[in-house]
Amino acid sequence: MTGMFELFIDEDTSFRFRLKGPDGTVVAVSKSFRDKRAAVCGISDVREYAGMGLITDLCPEVPLRGPAPTPPAPVVRQTSPSAMPPLPAPPRHHSPLPPRDRTRPWHNPALVDHPAPV
Repeated sequence: MTGMFELFIDEDTSFRFRLKGPDGTVVAVSKSFRDKRAAVCGISDVREYAGMGLITDLCPEVPLRGPAPTPPAPVVRQTSPSAMPPLPAPPRHHSPLPPRDRTRPWHNPALVDHPAPV
Protein backbone atom coordinates (compact mmCIF):
# COMPACT_ATOMS: atom_id res chain seq x y z
CA MET A 1 0.00 0.00 0.00
CA THR A 2 1.24 3.52 -0.74
CA GLY A 3 1.08 6.81 1.08
CA MET A 4 -1.54 9.47 0.44
CA PHE A 5 -1.40 13.24 -0.09
CA GLU A 6 -4.04 15.36 1.64
CA LEU A 7 -4.65 18.90 0.43
CA PHE A 8 -6.00 21.28 3.11
CA ILE A 9 -6.30 24.94 4.14
CA ASP A 10 -4.34 25.93 7.27
CA GLU A 11 -5.28 28.45 9.99
CA ASP A 12 -3.79 31.31 7.89
CA THR A 13 -6.10 30.36 4.96
CA SER A 14 -3.13 29.18 2.92
CA PHE A 15 -3.11 25.93 0.99
CA ARG A 16 -0.90 23.10 2.26
CA PHE A 17 -0.59 19.36 1.79
CA ARG A 18 0.47 16.55 4.07
CA LEU A 19 1.86 13.16 3.15
CA LYS A 20 0.41 10.31 5.20
CA GLY A 21 1.80 6.80 5.45
CA PRO A 22 -0.29 3.67 4.80
CA ASP A 23 -1.08 3.45 8.52
CA GLY A 24 -2.31 7.08 8.64
CA THR A 25 0.71 8.67 10.34
CA VAL A 26 1.72 12.08 9.02
CA VAL A 27 5.11 11.75 7.34
CA ALA A 28 5.53 15.31 6.04
CA VAL A 29 3.72 18.65 5.92
CA SER A 30 4.36 21.16 3.16
CA LYS A 31 5.04 24.86 3.28
CA SER A 32 2.11 27.18 2.64
CA PHE A 33 1.08 27.96 -0.94
CA ARG A 34 -0.83 30.99 -2.19
CA ASP A 35 -3.36 28.96 -4.19
CA LYS A 36 -4.55 25.41 -4.76
CA ARG A 37 -2.80 25.08 -8.14
CA ALA A 38 0.61 25.86 -6.57
CA ALA A 39 -0.01 23.27 -3.83
CA VAL A 40 -0.85 20.61 -6.42
CA CYS A 41 2.36 21.50 -8.29
CA GLY A 42 4.20 21.05 -4.96
CA ILE A 43 2.75 17.55 -4.65
CA SER A 44 3.91 16.82 -8.18
CA ASP A 45 7.42 18.02 -7.31
CA VAL A 46 7.54 15.81 -4.20
CA ARG A 47 6.47 12.80 -6.26
CA GLU A 48 9.19 13.52 -8.81
CA TYR A 49 12.09 14.28 -6.46
CA ALA A 50 11.46 12.05 -3.45
CA GLY A 51 12.31 8.77 -5.15
CA MET A 52 15.80 9.88 -6.12
CA GLY A 53 16.55 12.36 -3.35
CA LEU A 54 19.95 12.12 -1.66
CA ILE A 55 20.36 12.30 2.10
CA THR A 56 22.49 15.03 3.64
CA ASP A 57 23.21 14.33 7.32
CA LEU A 58 23.48 17.65 9.18
CA CYS A 59 23.21 16.09 12.64
CA PRO A 60 26.11 16.18 15.09
CA GLU A 61 27.70 12.85 15.97
CA VAL A 62 25.82 11.61 19.04
CA PRO A 63 25.98 8.13 20.55
CA LEU A 64 22.64 6.34 20.31
CA ARG A 65 22.62 4.64 23.70
CA GLY A 66 25.07 6.52 25.86
CA PRO A 67 28.83 6.31 25.78
CA ALA A 68 30.49 3.18 24.48
CA PRO A 69 31.75 0.92 27.22
CA THR A 70 35.49 1.00 27.73
CA PRO A 71 37.12 -2.27 26.74
CA PRO A 72 38.76 -4.21 29.55
CA ALA A 73 42.48 -3.70 29.98
CA PRO A 74 44.56 -6.47 28.42
CA VAL A 75 46.03 -8.94 30.86
CA VAL A 76 49.83 -8.99 30.84
CA ARG A 77 51.23 -12.39 31.69
CA GLN A 78 54.77 -12.62 32.86
CA THR A 79 56.58 -15.77 31.85
CA SER A 80 59.47 -15.23 34.22
CA PRO A 81 60.26 -12.95 37.14
CA SER A 82 62.63 -10.92 34.97
CA ALA A 83 60.02 -10.19 32.28
CA MET A 84 58.67 -6.66 32.46
CA PRO A 85 55.27 -5.46 31.24
CA PRO A 86 55.34 -3.26 28.14
CA LEU A 87 55.84 0.43 28.73
CA PRO A 88 52.91 2.74 28.06
CA ALA A 89 53.02 4.86 24.92
CA PRO A 90 54.55 8.29 25.50
CA PRO A 91 52.08 11.19 25.52
CA ARG A 92 51.70 13.06 22.25
CA HIS A 93 52.56 16.72 22.32
CA HIS A 94 51.08 18.76 19.53
CA SER A 95 52.64 21.96 18.40
CA PRO A 96 50.38 24.94 19.09
CA LEU A 97 48.68 26.65 16.20
CA PRO A 98 50.29 29.86 14.98
CA PRO A 99 48.56 33.02 16.23
CA ARG A 100 45.82 34.25 13.95
CA ASP A 101 46.26 37.57 12.18
CA ARG A 102 43.19 39.50 13.32
CA THR A 103 44.12 42.75 11.57
CA ARG A 104 42.71 41.60 8.20
CA PRO A 105 39.09 40.60 7.53
CA TRP A 106 38.54 36.86 7.18
CA HIS A 107 36.69 37.27 3.91
CA ASN A 108 38.77 38.41 0.98
CA PRO A 109 36.61 39.16 -2.12
CA ALA A 110 39.59 38.51 -4.36
CA LEU A 111 39.62 34.86 -3.26
CA VAL A 112 35.96 34.18 -4.04
CA ASP A 113 35.47 31.80 -6.96
CA HIS A 114 33.82 33.38 -9.96
CA PRO A 115 32.12 31.42 -12.75
CA ALA A 116 34.49 30.54 -15.57
CA PRO A 117 33.91 32.56 -18.77
CA VAL A 118 32.16 30.65 -21.50
